[in-house]
Amino acid sequence: MLEFFSSNVRIVNSERAAQECIEVAFPNGVSANCRAIIFNATLGHKLDKVADALHKMIPSVPVFGASGCGVTGREGVGESMNELAIMAICGVEKELASTAVSGIYGHNSYEKGLELAQQLKKQNAGINVIYLLCSGIDIDNSLVLKAFVNTFGEEVTIFGGTSSDNMRGVRSYQFHDNVLSEHDAWAVGFADTTLKNITRATHGFTAYGEPMVVTKAEGNRIIELNGRGAWSEYTGKLSKPSNSTCGDTIPIGALAEELPPELAKEYGNQHILRVITKHDGEVMYYPVTVKEGLRIWLTLRDENLIFSEQQRSLEYLKSNIGNNKPIAVFQTDCLARGRFLFNRVVKDEIISMMHDALSVEGVVPSWLGNYGFGEYARLGGKNTYHNYSTALLVLYR
Repeated sequence: MLEFFSSNVRIVNSERAAQECIEVAFPNGVSANCRAIIFNATLGHKLDKVADALHKMIPSVPVFGASGCGVTGREGVGESMNELAIMAICGVEKELASTAVSGIYGHNSYEKGLELAQQLKKQNAGINVIYLLCSGIDIDNSLVLKAFVNTFGEEVTIFGGTSSDNMRGVRSYQFHDNVLSEHDAWAVGFADTTLKNITRATHGFTAYGEPMVVTKAEGNRIIELNGRGAWSEYTGKLSKPSNSTCGDTIPIGALAEELPPELAKEYGNQHILRVITKHDGEVMYYPVTVKEGLRIWLTLRDENLIFSEQQRSLEYLKSNIGNNKPIAVFQTDCLARGRFLFNRVVKDEIISMMHDALSVEGVVPSWLGNYGFGEYARLGGKNTYHNYSTALLVLYR
């Protein structure tokens, strides 16, 4: 059976932060059957330096990392420039598989996603849960998910998200196989038949005004909105100048796509959200495939809705877990859902809600979270890409 060990710390020195994480995660000494380590770090840490330190303490164990705007764990939430969180996975070798690919962009997202999925399945065809991490800039996430579903089937849960920077939309980082990159993807697959899993994602935004219509698009690139250059039309609707950067628009520019009624009821919202993390002149890079004729709305953040929908999400998870025991929780969260922006939503309060709901006799299960640009979680029984949401994967027995 797989076991999970986690910790998160705020320490400036990357090597010392890694050491502290291992010491906290393994108070009785590192398990002899440690099979992989996943870590999240904010931009004050160099991912390769963190990985080097982890490799020194646990040689020959694959290490996978991602940059983010903050981390979460059993010890709470951290949003400084020097946050580090880890999840160590231990157990028998046949219950775990991991792999990575390099050079993934919007135009080759399906091909690279297929390469990644096939490599993973070749290692272990019995995988039933996959933690997937992609670059947060210029990726067609719908095509990556399509590649994984075509390889593993829709019944296999895909969870995870995309790396981020400090909300500038400039570059985000991934680490694997001693390689630090800005456009790679990696995946860790679990094949422990004793583990059950459930995911849920929710956001707290409401659409307003008249929708913009995509009048020209190619792949995941929006070229025109309402018959005008996409970036100028988008920034104009936000009352921003056309020379604005993604860092100017990400906090206030969540875009909404309308959901079918049955999905809206499950989601607790009539819309699913999208983020723009890259533009090239007038061309906006959408995080999923976009078709001409799509209507997209601007949105407002509703903090009461954030809390009420998070509570509804936790009640759904608890009702499905029942009397079983949560073993590990993986969280992917939007960097735009908290005090980093407006000092309104207190992330500690939201994290406390989650910890309380998923604790067993007051003990929080092993927990790893990242504040990134996007999230993977199921919706309507299908693996789905989300933005501006809190997504949770609970592994339980």
